[in-house]
Amino acid sequence: MPTSAQTLSLSQSTQKPTACIALADGSLFYGHGFGATGTAIAELCFNTAMTGYQEIMTDPSYAGQIVTFTFPHIGNTGTNIEDEETGQPVGAAGMVVKWNPTEASSWRSTQELGDWLAARGCIAIGGVDTRRLTRAIRHQGAPHAALAHDPDGNFDTKALIAQAKAFAGLEGLDLAKDVSCTQSYRWDEMRWAWPDGYPVQTAPKHKVVAIDFGAKRNILRCLASAGCDVTVLPASATAEDVLAHNPDGVFLSNGPGDPAATGVYAVPMIKGILARKDLPVFGICLGHQMLALALGAKTIKMNHGHHGANHPVKDHDTGKVEITSMNHGFAVDSQSLPTGVIESHVSLFDGSNCGIRLEDRPVFSVQHHPEASPGPQDSYYLFERFAAYMAVKKA
Repeated sequence: MPTSAQTLSLSQSTQKPTACIALADGSLFYGHGFGATGTAIAELCFNTAMTGYQEIMTDPSYAGQIVTFTFPHIGNTGTNIEDEETGQPVGAAGMVVKWNPTEASSWRSTQELGDWLAARGCIAIGGVDTRRLTRAIRHQGAPHAALAHDPDGNFDTKALIAQAKAFAGLEGLDLAKDVSCTQSYRWDEMRWAWPDGYPVQTAPKHKVVAIDFGAKRNILRCLASAGCDVTVLPASATAEDVLAHNPDGVFLSNGPGDPAATGVYAVPMIKGILARKDLPVFGICLGHQMLALALGAKTIKMNHGHHGANHPVKDHDTGKVEITSMNHGFAVDSQSLPTGVIESHVSLFDGSNCGIRLEDRPVFSVQHHPEASPGPQDSYYLFERFAAYMAVKKA
């Protein structure tokens, strides 16, 4: 485990390093820089997914975080515009990998990973002992870090450590406002299908308003594929804004930052929606956490969070275990759930809350990502459940 002021050298070669990670405890990790140049200061986390690095890096939920990939072969399939989870220049603040990206080998690739990162202004470092860094993250609990890339290899390490120490962290930070859309729009693109790509929903059955706290495109595609005509509203939308669309259901999206901070303006909106007792509500990730806050529960900061595509979750209602995709650093405190709010899902890694539902109303949410981009599709049925609730309401 790295100790204060300990320096870890390149894992790939003895070349002069062109990138450096400085942790707030004084640890230094050197490597080879690629992507953009400069410095990124953020919380450091690790992701255990073996696929989907482009979707992960463009997930708005990773705003304010540098992602360490535990899988070593990152970049070998290149990048393409179809796999981006947002069209905005938001997402992870930086990338850490074990091996430098190899030349892309995929018929879908249109751009090398390094060039794609540079175009997005995202800094990356390769040649790092990611196993040791992951242990440091687990030990310290998502440390604050400064990631620097300088082709000449000139680093003021004392300044980088000071910047990491000065980072305020994600607690109390509302990032949803930074990644949300600024005006409403409609969405009709469905899930990717061979060989034509993304088809369009032409016969929707249900009118859904989706609140964008940092929504991933594949979530919106899953809603459309479940028969929804989706209207996306900004995170700042009020209950009156939502109900003015006369929706059959309301969806609360994923997003970054501290749910309690975003909840300052989002919880009153959610409470206003819940006043309509016949209206189905479905939340994912940050949307799940803020629904819980609106119902009277509390959220807590996790030690190092859950980030990956191989997390087992138990559905208490069916007894089944689902392998899920996850990305969160905060969680709902299951001990704070009020009467009438049922814990529906739980993590089999650490017992943390992964889902809630109301006892007598079509209102539910999950911490994990049933749209699975990347990841398994065990939990896709939740979109169909949401559609079924809306069908019952309309009937």
